[in-house]
Amino acid sequence: MEKVWLEHYDPRVPAEINPDRYSSVVDIFEQSIKTYADNVAFINMGHSITFAELDKMSAQFAAYLQDLGLKKGDPVAIMMPNVIQYPIAMFGILRAGMSVVNVNPLYTARELKHQLNDSNTQAIVIVENFASTLAGVIDDTPVKKVLTTQIADMLPAPKRWLMNFVIKHVKKMVPDFEIKGAETFLSALKKGASLNYQRPEITNDDIAFLQYTGGTTGVSKGAMLTHRNMVANLEQVSTILETVIEPGKELVVTALPLYHIFALQGNCLTFVKFGCPSLLITNPRDMEGFVKDMASHPFTVITGVNTLFNGLLNTPGFKELDFTNFKFALGGGMAVQRPVAEKWEAVTGKVLLEGYGLTECSPVVTVNPPQLKSYKGSIGMPVSSTDIKLCDDDGNEVAPGEPGEMYVKGPQVMKGYLNRPEATAEMMQDGWLATGDIATVDEQGYFYIVDRKKDMILVSGFNVFPNELEEVAAMHEDVIEVAAIGVPNETSGEAVKLFVVRKSESLTEKDLINHCRQHLTGYKVPKFVEFRDELPKTNVGKILRKELRDEAK
Repeated sequence: MEKVWLEHYDPRVPAEINPDRYSSVVDIFEQSIKTYADNVAFINMGHSITFAELDKMSAQFAAYLQDLGLKKGDPVAIMMPNVIQYPIAMFGILRAGMSVVNVNPLYTARELKHQLNDSNTQAIVIVENFASTLAGVIDDTPVKKVLTTQIADMLPAPKRWLMNFVIKHVKKMVPDFEIKGAETFLSALKKGASLNYQRPEITNDDIAFLQYTGGTTGVSKGAMLTHRNMVANLEQVSTILETVIEPGKELVVTALPLYHIFALQGNCLTFVKFGCPSLLITNPRDMEGFVKDMASHPFTVITGVNTLFNGLLNTPGFKELDFTNFKFALGGGMAVQRPVAEKWEAVTGKVLLEGYGLTECSPVVTVNPPQLKSYKGSIGMPVSSTDIKLCDDDGNEVAPGEPGEMYVKGPQVMKGYLNRPEATAEMMQDGWLATGDIATVDEQGYFYIVDRKKDMILVSGFNVFPNELEEVAAMHEDVIEVAAIGVPNETSGEAVKLFVVRKSESLTEKDLINHCRQHLTGYKVPKFVEFRDELPKTNVGKILRKELRDEAK
């Protein structure tokens, strides 16, 4: 639908963008490192690097990868939290003409093995804290080269030595591992310094990121995001932000993990384009340390999920921060709750904006304008060059004000799922991407999410799909039938609950949760288990999750 321009929207924001303005993400990066060479690019644990340093080290890593014999287009994985090594590795991979495979560091061996095999990953950069997981599966993957790094490796000595020693030997956060032929990331950079980086020809149709997302089949799928997809979304976001931010003058707080598409695009790529520093928060769960970090830097922008904002509001010291230069906060990944948004505005003096996106859209689809005066409960309006239609179950567009499934069309929509033409065809119909979300739109053009058509559970902004949970739970010998749903949770938005028909009453809630914990990432592990004699089913035997959800309300 055509966007209705309101007083909240700056008229300078164009209705259309040119997705081919830049040839690739690398093209944008190269312009930034020239324009903002002396500016700080990333800050982490009290240490910072400039754009010039980021240029030098990412080129060294690119040269190293090329010298390994890896070819243009080869997938290279990154498995680490928010540390300075991440942007160096990521831009190095992209500059070598290869594809970045983002991996959640908290993956279990089963999840990691699937992603490395499905993506055909050839090399991986991994923080030592999680290398023991990789060691257990690497022989059953195509990975040819492993590069390990320690959390504090980019810090200057002696701080680097001290922090790494404490993490490994005092806090014992690095389980023992042995990976044949593994090399350190620092060694790779040193080798790359003596090599010549050869910039390959990178086209906008080349795959920049293989970004994995769950599926209703329980199998994680790789969304193929091309350079054109990412550049288009970067342009779409930039046209809105450039009305309120000053290039080279902002500081964005990055607490969401960079391996998540929201932080990757909304923080890393966006603020690199604008020549602004990003404050990387390695462990946002340490809320008091997080607030101290914010107190040490004149931040102007922060992105996050509802649980993060709520956590900050309830952390001592947050209300006393200096919000003089603060411009806005952007929430996504999960619904922003009105009480949190209102409290945020009361404390900071600035509105908590809400946007909407999904991995398959690189990710931004709609967003509220930074000029918005107060929280609306809306996900905003479509970004430039983006069309949205709301349809009923038969594919017919619904009347204005009526709820319907949201379909999206725009240059940011993915190329498709890697090696999954059937799943791609199901998701993308006649150029429109079916989001599975039910929404309405008001007379002014603001969209509102009503519900999710799919059975997806949203835990702290991360997608959790019932089939995967049910498959893992059913692996227990005492489970006959199982259904997984999401139930409201004050901390994480939703929590996982299992309904189980068991063989033996000796199976306890604790037993089953511990079983799931062995096979699932922490945020996917069920919080509640309810045992029943039978589960509701259709006449053909399909378990009715909807009935269970309705009961749980």
